[in-house]
Amino acid sequence: MQKFVPVFDVDGKTPLMPTTKTRAVKWVLSKKATPFYKRGIWCVRLNQEPSDRKTQTIVVGIDPGSKREGFTVKSEAHTYLNIQATAVGWVKDALEKRSNMRRARRFRNTPCRKNRSNRNINTKRLPPSTKARWQWKLRLCVFLKKLYPVIVFVVEDLKATTRKGCGKWNKSFSPMEVGKLWFYAQLEKLGKVMLKQGYETAELREELGLKKNKNKLSEKFSTHCVDSWVLANWYVGGHDKPDNEEMLIIEPIQLHRRQLHAMQPSIGGLRRLYGGTRSLGFKRGGLVRHIKHGIAYVGGTSKERISLHCAKTGKRLCQNAKPQDTKHLTFNYWRNRAASTP
Repeated sequence: MQKFVPVFDVDGKTPLMPTTKTRAVKWVLSKKATPFYKRGIWCVRLNQEPSDRKTQTIVVGIDPGSKREGFTVKSEAHTYLNIQATAVGWVKDALEKRSNMRRARRFRNTPCRKNRSNRNINTKRLPPSTKARWQWKLRLCVFLKKLYPVIVFVVEDLKATTRKGCGKWNKSFSPMEVGKLWFYAQLEKLGKVMLKQGYETAELREELGLKKNKNKLSEKFSTHCVDSWVLANWYVGGHDKPDNEEMLIIEPIQLHRRQLHAMQPSIGGLRRLYGGTRSLGFKRGGLVRHIKHGIAYVGGTSKERISLHCAKTGKRLCQNAKPQDTKHLTFNYWRNRAASTP
C-alpha cells in the first residue's frame, strides 16, 4: 500500500512535497486535486495554488548491484519510497547473438553489404552492456527526480580489483569503473552527488543495529533497500530505524529489437520477420486497456493480432487481441508491483 503520494503543481510538472494518502484522497474528493498515475505510482496534481511552496531536503540513497539494486527516497521526517529494481543483464547476450547472425549471413548465398572499417576504433565509448546497466540506474534517478524535489543523491561507490601502483590502469581497466564514472557525471546534472564506500555503509548499518540479507535475489527490505535507506538517512538523519519498509519492485521490459529475420528458418527455408518496437500501431511495452484482459502491456504481433502481457508479472495473457478492442493508455518502460509482505 502506498503511504505517501507525490504532489505536483498546477502545471503538472513541478514536484512539491509529498503528502499522505488520506490527505490526497480528501483533496481529490473536494476537487482541490486531480489524481493520475505516473509509471504505476499514484500521484495528484493540484487544481489551485498551494498554500506553501517550501520544500524539505529530500535525498535518494542508491545501492547499486549486478542483479538487484535498491533506491530510497527520504527526508528527515519520512521515508517516501523504497524501490528494489532488477538490473539490465541481457544486452551482452543479445550482442553476441547479433554477431553470430551476421557471421552466418556471410556464408550464405544472400546479398550483403561489404565490410566496413571499424568506426569505433580510437573513440571514447562505453561497452553496450555496461552502458545499458548504468543507463537503467540513471533512468530511475531521473524518474525519481520528476516525482519528488530531490536535491542530493547518495551512492555506494563500487570498487573493482585494482593493481598497486598502476593509477592509469585502475581508472580504465574495468567496465564497471568506466561505467560508474559516466554515471556520476550524468547524475551531477540532476543534483549533488555524495559517495560512500562499501565498508562505510556497513559501519552505518551496524551502528543502527540493522542486518543485511545474504540472499541477493530476495524481495525483502533487508536485501538491498536497507543499504539505500542507511545512505539516505546518513545525509538527512531523523531516524534510528526504518520507518517505512514497504517496497516497490521494478523490472525493466525487454524489447526484442528489429532483426532481419529469425535465426532458425521454418519449413522450406523461409525466415520470418522478428523483433521490432511497434505492433500494429501500438508501441511495444506500452500500457493499454483491453475489453477482456483489462490493463496490460503490448508484446509482439502475428496474423494481424497483438499479444498482451500482465502489467505486473509479464505473463502473456493472449496472442490474438484485436487492435480495435485495445485502447492505448501510456508509454511504459518497466513492470512494477508492490513487494509481497512476509
